[in-house]
Amino acid sequence: MAEAVLSPQARWSWPLRVALFWAVGAMAALGQAPWGLWPLTIAGMALLYGFYRQAGGWRAAASLAWMVGTGHFLLALHWITEPFMVDAGRHGWMAPFALLGLAAGMALFWGAGLALARAMGGGAAAFVAGLGLAEIARGWLFTGFPWAQAGHALIDTPLLHWASYLGAPGLLVLVLAGGIALWHAVAGVRGAGAPALAGLAALWPLGAALTPEAAPGGPVVRLVQPNAPQHEKWDPDKVQVFFDRQRDFSAAGAVPDLVVWPETAVPVWLNNAGTTLEAVSASARGAPVVLGIQRYEERRIYNSMAVIEPGGAVGAVYDKHHLVPFGEYMPLGDFLARFGIYGLASNEGQGYSPGPGARLIDLGPLGRALPLICYESVFARDLRAAPGRADLILLVTNDAWFGQVSGPYQHLAQARLRSAEMGLPMVRVANTGVSAMIDATGSITAAIPLGEAGWRDAVLPPPLPETVYAWLGDAPMLALYGLLLGLSPWRNRGAARRR
Repeated sequence: MAEAVLSPQARWSWPLRVALFWAVGAMAALGQAPWGLWPLTIAGMALLYGFYRQAGGWRAAASLAWMVGTGHFLLALHWITEPFMVDAGRHGWMAPFALLGLAAGMALFWGAGLALARAMGGGAAAFVAGLGLAEIARGWLFTGFPWAQAGHALIDTPLLHWASYLGAPGLLVLVLAGGIALWHAVAGVRGAGAPALAGLAALWPLGAALTPEAAPGGPVVRLVQPNAPQHEKWDPDKVQVFFDRQRDFSAAGAVPDLVVWPETAVPVWLNNAGTTLEAVSASARGAPVVLGIQRYEERRIYNSMAVIEPGGAVGAVYDKHHLVPFGEYMPLGDFLARFGIYGLASNEGQGYSPGPGARLIDLGPLGRALPLICYESVFARDLRAAPGRADLILLVTNDAWFGQVSGPYQHLAQARLRSAEMGLPMVRVANTGVSAMIDATGSITAAIPLGEAGWRDAVLPPPLPETVYAWLGDAPMLALYGLLLGLSPWRNRGAARRR
């Protein structure tokens, strides 16, 4: 009976079928921040697995996964329309096309994954491997965009601890395994569903028990959040207001060990910011300041982070190297600029240039920091590319681009995942929020809410020993996916002979 109910071999019209599959995908997306309804993500994956079992060949599997994935990404990534509304007269017409195009494009990876799974004989193992490989590919191809993975639904649960061993792919496997087990339990498959669900449920308290206790912290870091809306951030009548607000926040209270301002916090070029940086340093009263600022070299411009020493001298400088395509730079940008087409965050030609790559900066008593700017925190590989083990992650971002609904919370959740994966505390300072201190287990120890201006002194938690994921990355999960795919044809032939 359950097989018939789940069958996509519908006498339904195509519009009804598409609506059903989109609804299943949207339900699965409700596990993402800020909703956090992770049981619905598992239920959505259970339905996807049931449809996949009934798919008549790899083409049907690809079609249903693409439609379910499109529904998932339409809801999970609806914040992508927000950047186009900052300058609605110039970019607003692109918003619906960008959302639908991005959602359908991301869903192609799901379609390819389940097509591969079906071609390899189908079955639960191939289902897990196909979607797992699809999500890894989504994080790499065309510069990558691994946002809104189904496994992210587990970030705000004790199961986050398992990311320190197997990263985001490990969380995805838990979600997919939960969906498969749920389907088997509901469909009444003998001896499969209930024991599997019980085994997965046991990982919850075990993850909580194995998550290390927070150790006493050390230096005090001041998080400075000016709350400059993106449409006002560069308004000539407002830039001084936001700059003075950051200076006032830096000068308040006791002197911390470090002050951190967000991405592009200073409205002048680093190359000629001498007087401005002296004013910044004076407000910090002897504490070093880390801030986001733009700089140029000849005809190249960079989105940078700089350490400002007492007196206003510039110390270490880091240039963002993983840029946002069509946002911070445009492919064929100089050509497209002739027609008035620019990246959302740039006003000429190619936009920003990429920096040389991941690096560490010395923050004295605080230790060695791994600097990240905004989008870079989405990519675990950008953290693993650092030339050595850091003591902390230092992230500055401008989440005003992401609106006020879901984008900033999803970005924050991925920052928590990076800390858990690497076993490192993170100082996260955002223009409009959420600014937060995150410990090495991914827990938030202090925060400034979204949409509020203010400052917060937070004790920097210590790092944990190097995690398994920091050491091995995605290699174990890639090996597992390869093994599952390799065994699928053999296992399914054996099952067919038994039937």
